[in-house]
Amino acid sequence: MFTINVEKECGCFKKSAFENNKSFNSKDDALLQAQIMTNHMNEKFCQKHKFTLREDGNSFSIAVDMKAAAHSGCCGGGHCS
Repeated sequence: MFTINVEKECGCFKKSAFENNKSFNSKDDALLQAQIMTNHMNEKFCQKHKFTLREDGNSFSIAVDMKAAAHSGCCGGGHCS
């Protein structure tokens, strides 16, 4: 069995139709679904987090990290304040 594990279920994940710790008989099926999930979460969720896929033996882990603060648009020339 191959499993997809989301390390931290953020609010967007909890509201989605995705399941955590879902198991598959085929490694290819698990990998494909994990890639679909990761891409969807990075593109469609609220953009507060970055999702990264890792393979760990018979499981695929999706790490959840905070995104860096957004750039303010200031060029640093001292005239923006």
